[in-house]
Order: sequence, then C-alpha cells, then structure tokens
Amino acid sequence: MRKYLVLAMAFVFVLTTSAFAANMVKADEFKKWLESGKKMIIVDIQPKDEFEKHHFKDSIETNAYPAKTDEEKKRLDKTIPIIQASKDDVVIICPRGGSGASNTYDYLKSKDVPENRLYILEGGIAGWPYKEMLIKRR
Repeated sequence: MRKYLVLAMAFVFVLTTSAFAANMVKADEFKKWLESGKKMIIVDIQPKDEFEKHHFKDSIETNAYPAKTDEEKKRLDKTIPIIQASKDDVVIICPRGGSGASNTYDYLKSKDVPENRLYILEGGIAGWPYKEMLIKRR
C-alpha cells in the first residue's frame, strides 16, 4: 500500500510540475524573443524602486509585487485591456520569478487571459544573466 501511495504522489508531482513548467520561459529563450523582435506583452510587477533600477524595454510597469492583496492585484488591471486587445504572448517579470509571478499568472488567468499565452521569466529579473539588455532609469 505504501508503495502505491509513494508512486501516486510522485505521479501527481510530475504532472503538476510539468504543467507549470510549460509556462516558464528560460532566460536564453526570452533573450531570443527580445532579439528577434517577437511581439509580446511584458508585464513587470517589480516594486517601483526595483523597476527604476532595471527593466526590459517596452515593459508595462505595474508595481504589483507580490500580487497578494486586492490592492496589489488591482494594479494589474491596467494591463488587461492591452492584453485583451492583442493575441500576443504575455511574459510576467517578477523580482525572482516565484510566488509574485505565480500570483500574477493566476490573477490574469482569472481575468480570462488564456493560459497558453501566459509565461513567467524563470528566475525573474534577479536571474537574468544579460544585464546589458536592461534599461535603467537612474
């Protein structure tokens, strides 16, 4: 019985990890998207001071991090008409690509943004190895 329980838990873990991983974009792939001029909507949830230090060109500043409270989620609402008016993929930029990005992903999905259009930059801006591609306001 214990063997079956362990196998079942492993199976569920693999399924849920695989499903979520499909919506992550690795830095190398995102770099290719940027360099190729791929049409996409970049939703940046970094806090204001972090956004000013570094962000991607044409990203939408929301300052919604960590997108837990209703007030923080409401900051994402300005992106919804832009997303709905397009068929482009949406890439969520978070400080580290963790729970804040997941919260944003879930919120946008709840606003009828198709899941197949939503991506999270793996590792967030902290894990971005190509710092020369970032824009700085300061």
